[in-house]
Amino acid sequence: MTTIQKIYRPSMTVGQVYAKPYGVNVLPLPIGNVLELKLEHDEEVQTQEDMSVLGGGLHGEVRRIKAVKMSMKMADLNPVNLARATQATVAEVEGGTVTDEPHVCTLGGLIRLEHIAPTSVTLKKGATAGAATAVTAAGNYEAKAEGIFLLPDAAGLSNTDKLWVSYTYGAYVAIEALTTKAVELELSFGGMNEADSGKASVVDVFRVSQGVTKSLDLIGKGFGSLDVSGSVLQDPAKTGVGISKYYKTSMV
Repeated sequence: MTTIQKIYRPSMTVGQVYAKPYGVNVLPLPIGNVLELKLEHDEEVQTQEDMSVLGGGLHGEVRRIKAVKMSMKMADLNPVNLARATQATVAEVEGGTVTDEPHVCTLGGLIRLEHIAPTSVTLKKGATAGAATAVTAAGNYEAKAEGIFLLPDAAGLSNTDKLWVSYTYGAYVAIEALTTKAVELELSFGGMNEADSGKASVVDVFRVSQGVTKSLDLIGKGFGSLDVSGSVLQDPAKTGVGISKYYKTSMV
């Protein structure tokens, strides 16, 4: 085959990465823009000295693969990627309306509401919700995505006032970090070689145990990313002579 005999093949690959839970009969889905994807081989080398001649040297050598590692830098911090990278449980919260959510006033403080991004906000103060009177927003508070910020010099509020907040909110996703075990994935990389006329180079990684992200940048000057790594495990479903249990590369 001329493809096997080809010598000129410089490489600079781009392309889409797809993932699905290992062993689950579903189609893999794209995970977004991946800035880096690497497979690393950790090798153990055992040697035996040649003690039969002057000057020494090696009499024998054995090389064995200790582990195959995967590392990936993801640019899209979507709910699925973030949940996998933080070993999280994900819940979809439907939009709704809250009436008279109770709080206590601290001037200059944030009322962290049960839900995010409130709209149509009404703030009341009073000993009970039924007897409470409305407080105007101007000069007293600001509605923010994270809740209700009470102005330090609010004219209509005092510390320890009992407050009652009514609002509506849209649908959102709640991601509870570090509540589950590491996920095992099947990865497929649909590579295109920019250094060789965009020729295809597809890599299938059969079973990856993905670890948590090294860090989660909440504030920074540049684009955020998720740096994750993991171990490429043996896939017992792959059998036969010359059949890899780890990964396969298919090249045009």
